[in-house]
Amino acid sequence: MALRYRRLREISRLLPLIHSGNCYTQCSSAGKLAALSIIPQVFAWERNGTRMTHSRFSTTSKVSYKSTQELDLLSFIKSSMDAPEGPCHCWLNRSKGDRDFLGKNRTFLVLAGWCESFLTTCESVMMLEKVKSLQQRYPQLHVMGFMSGSSVSLAAAQSNLIQYVVKENAKFPVILSDRTFPEMDNGACYILFKDFENPVFYPEKDLDIRTLNKAVEELHVQDDGRARSRDNLKSTWVKQFEVIKEPYVFPLKNLLFNFPGCVSADESGNRFFLSDSRHHRIIVFVGNGKILDCIGSSPGFEDGNFESAKMVCPASSFYDAAEDSLYFVDSENHAIRKADLGNRVVETLYPNDDTSKNSNSIWARIMIKLGLRRDDTRSEEFDIQSLMFPWHVMKSSEDSLFIINRSFETLWVLDFASREIKQVVKGFPKIMDVCGLEIMKKVSLLKQMPDDWLQQQTNAVCSPKRLPYAGLISSLTTLQNHVILCDMVGQRILKLSEESGLCSTFQFSNFGILGLPYWLASPLERVYAIGGHLDQIDHQECVSLLPGRIGIHLNVEIPVDTELVEQLQEGCIWRQARGAANEVLGAEDAGGSTEKVGAAQKWYDELDNLAFSLSTPESELNVEDNSATSDNGFQDAKVHIDCAVNTSPGTSEVIVYAALYLKLRKEELLENNQEKYAAKIADILSSERSGKMERDSFVQFLLKSNGDLRDLIFMKPLHVRVKLDCLDHPKAPNGKNIILTDSNIEINVSLSS
Repeated sequence: MALRYRRLREISRLLPLIHSGNCYTQCSSAGKLAALSIIPQVFAWERNGTRMTHSRFSTTSKVSYKSTQELDLLSFIKSSMDAPEGPCHCWLNRSKGDRDFLGKNRTFLVLAGWCESFLTTCESVMMLEKVKSLQQRYPQLHVMGFMSGSSVSLAAAQSNLIQYVVKENAKFPVILSDRTFPEMDNGACYILFKDFENPVFYPEKDLDIRTLNKAVEELHVQDDGRARSRDNLKSTWVKQFEVIKEPYVFPLKNLLFNFPGCVSADESGNRFFLSDSRHHRIIVFVGNGKILDCIGSSPGFEDGNFESAKMVCPASSFYDAAEDSLYFVDSENHAIRKADLGNRVVETLYPNDDTSKNSNSIWARIMIKLGLRRDDTRSEEFDIQSLMFPWHVMKSSEDSLFIINRSFETLWVLDFASREIKQVVKGFPKIMDVCGLEIMKKVSLLKQMPDDWLQQQTNAVCSPKRLPYAGLISSLTTLQNHVILCDMVGQRILKLSEESGLCSTFQFSNFGILGLPYWLASPLERVYAIGGHLDQIDHQECVSLLPGRIGIHLNVEIPVDTELVEQLQEGCIWRQARGAANEVLGAEDAGGSTEKVGAAQKWYDELDNLAFSLSTPESELNVEDNSATSDNGFQDAKVHIDCAVNTSPGTSEVIVYAALYLKLRKEELLENNQEKYAAKIADILSSERSGKMERDSFVQFLLKSNGDLRDLIFMKPLHVRVKLDCLDHPKAPNGKNIILTDSNIEINVSLSS
């Protein structure tokens, strides 16, 4: 019996090879997707060419061996989908609730063959730009990164990948594995497959984006007989939210800056314009660190006033004193925008509506803004002349703009008058021929910077091998006798004195201008769009009271060993009431009059309050008023927030969001222990949904900075929900009138980790 069993095992081991060989023998044409999986890696990109010969397929046995290895690779990826961590793998940049990868009829594009040294090259940037272009064009395409090899240290690679994800705004998850796969021996490549079957390998070297686009489009044509690019999708609010999906490295969002990539200056007005790229905003501040204004509100593509304008990863900018305007690059919207600082309005300089007659109607513009229709100005084919992920911008002497992408492979020359691209230059040597003088002027200034800072920043960005510092030309500016530097590793802004050579950090203030960060508030439409998911609630309490006016006083205890950078400003607080609570009043009204009024008078008061709120001009949001912080004091390590609501019988809920800007308390943490500081910040910012892997990766990310982490400013979000259960109105002795009751409640909230 044992002998029969051993022979049966030997026969069963041969069955998959025999089946695979027969399967591939039946393929009659390389035009079928099933046959594509047997194309060798070095020839896979030729699949979309005009010719494909069969002479490259030598023997069935060789093809079978290749297929077996490919299936092992896909099987490994598929088996890792449900587990964030495993014995030989871990996922990065993927939320725990993300189930998009599971199910049938999924099309995958994998960036494979990465190594840690490859992440710092311009080739990795070009590879990522191609994939991000396809993601924007095909939102239903599932993209992931794959780093593998016996030399991969999962713990060390996580921190490097976090920096890469933040730097490049990579919106897809990445799987790390210490296993070795033969398919990865030839370096970085793309792997395209559907339903974990029949993968096609495309080597990265010299791959044309149009080739990859055609392959993805053919997969969708096979699904239902027609292409399903983004142009043909009927977008909804849910789909629009998915299109601007951001990297899932949540603690990094709560730093004051998230990859501050570029800075420019207004010499006459002593103002600086900082592109807080991964927060999708431009911060205007002065030499003492006081924040004057903020351009942009959330990721998207929308013109309008500063509070409603949207952008994605703003980059380089320059100030035009004659117009009092800031011109800046909207990198991932492939656009050049203009911010009128006097009128506080953002408009798009390029691309503009005049390039197409099909989008000039008011209705067409409305549909495009709502995401219900895509701008018809974009062709079905990739236009190599159009802007693609621009990053650097410089004003030329001929009334035109020099625009360069991150990898320094493409230069666009934009004419100011016509707002059209009049020249496209490919290749770094030719770019230097056109605007080398402007680039070398910035590079010469960079060579005077401190060696430790310069080396650290150079490793954080990609630069051409011939000019190692070129990638940093937009990350510094000069004003008077100082050089302003963007520390993209330490997430801070430095000021270097050209006279003394001393380097210091800006002491920022007036955070109320920044308002409540867009990722904290959860409007109803956003809650439904993400499947009913709510952010972490720091405190929730239910109170039973009589209907009427209810004053709520919050006493918030900040985390241990931290201190407020400044008192909480009213602009950093957001209140909302729903249910039987029909009005939310600010702190100045929380302790209002206790005079009781009848129901009719209450109704008229509500109309007056509504009319007053509608007549309040939005321009008041920009008025600096230091008295706004007086009622939200800071005493005895507690923050006090007041609000009030008018309630009717029934149930209601009061929601309070706030942004507390903190830093570690130096008096309590005297020893120089960066590891301890990083761990403390990670514990404060990590949510209940954060796993050990996410926390440890964040710690390693913070430790890359060579600055004192006790000076790092971070934002601790506050989320409080108070549920009110109000009974019926008590009746007056005559039995006809009702009695309105004034109540006050005090709620203690602790944010200590």
